[in-house]
Amino acid sequence: MVAAGAALADEVGFANLTMGLLAERVGVRTPSLYKHVGGQDDLNRRIAALALNEAAEAVGGAVQGYAGRDALAAAARAFRGFVLEHPGRYTATIGEEPSGPDDPMAAAGQRLLGAFTAVLRGYEIADRDVNHALRMLRSLCHGFATLQAADGFQWGTDVDESFEWLIAFADRGLRAM
Repeated sequence: MVAAGAALADEVGFANLTMGLLAERVGVRTPSLYKHVGGQDDLNRRIAALALNEAAEAVGGAVQGYAGRDALAAAARAFRGFVLEHPGRYTATIGEEPSGPDDPMAAAGQRLLGAFTAVLRGYEIADRDVNHALRMLRSLCHGFATLQAADGFQWGTDVDESFEWLIAFADRGLRAM
């Protein structure tokens, strides 16, 4: 049911996802969904956990065997690709916080951070700066991908060229640390 909800969110937009629309999509009456999820909030949280796990898998797989700029580029491209391919389910992750350490979102979020942390191992980042570097990477990757997914780059410069410029800029900054 969660996978169907995530796919529907990608199709219609996360803000437009409802239990009624999901029930219609899977061919059941809305009350039948409550056998699988506890309601809209539960469905949303489960979609967020699914999306974080999928993003972690994409980024983690992409950086395998790479270091430094190559790992950075692979992670950034994988993350961007995931967000562009799954904009609805990724939106479910924004502003959603784990309810505690046992929440599946917590483990999924840690997996994604772990993948980005692996990228930082290719740079000489002081331990005290790792969290800052992670926030910078997340901000760059999240910001670019969500703006692009929302068709936020309307001017004439090639978006892929801008993305490669962003990767080069981040690499220079991380090497300067």
